[in-house]
Amino acid sequence: MNAVRVLCLLIVLVFTTQFSGCATPAQRLDVRAVELGYRRLVVQGEGYSHAVYLKEVPGADTKELHVYLEGDGTPWMRRRVPAFDPTPRNPLMFDLMMLDPAPSVYLGRPCYHGIRSAACTPQMWTDKRYSEAVVASMSTALDNVSAQYQSLVLLGYSGGGPLAMLLAGRQPKVTAVVTVAANLDTDRWAALHKQQSLSESLNPALRPPLRPEIRQMHYAGERDDNVPPGLVRDAIGRQRAAAFKVYPKQDHSCCWREVWPEVLGALAAK
Repeated sequence: MNAVRVLCLLIVLVFTTQFSGCATPAQRLDVRAVELGYRRLVVQGEGYSHAVYLKEVPGADTKELHVYLEGDGTPWMRRRVPAFDPTPRNPLMFDLMMLDPAPSVYLGRPCYHGIRSAACTPQMWTDKRYSEAVVASMSTALDNVSAQYQSLVLLGYSGGGPLAMLLAGRQPKVTAVVTVAANLDTDRWAALHKQQSLSESLNPALRPPLRPEIRQMHYAGERDDNVPPGLVRDAIGRQRAAAFKVYPKQDHSCCWREVWPEVLGALAAK
């Protein structure tokens, strides 16, 4: 059945490529989702719709849902020129979710994955990428896909890490947060890269600490010059009992698949 669905989507992509020049990142992601056996839904948030990809585990005896939050994708084409479509070109969390034996969902952001509305201005994936509007809508969408679960684990990569921390502050069912190469102090990160300040966004480093019962596991790559380990370490300094580990061979995007089973093993060892 999956092979048939992949073939159908490939036919659509060939048609799209022939008549529009190339497939969009969202279309390529949909093909990858079928290959991995994920089910795509469009879920309503607060003022925005969200693409979500479900990895269902038939017969799984669990009431816990793992929620995967991707990085920022492509907010900018070049300096001061916003991208038309910010959807990730190389979605790392899409593949990491496949290694997870737990029921999981990949939760998309407002205006990503080809879902656009009049409210989708470039600010939503540039200055406002971690704004109250984004977090509130993602939180509502998460409510709509997780109603049958008793607990949630949020797993965020890169810019998905700040969103994981911000969502954890308002989602009462969250029991754990895992971040990978995450810019958890968004002001410091923007200054490090001499980018314009994310003045319309929320900064997790300036928010109150998460509830002490929420388990926190934060990972950084020693070779990561996008989000240096020191930035992550300093950003979680005010959090209670937050675990922190630096992997020596990892950079910002490379080689996280190699250690993901170890990360999931540590998460399971409650």
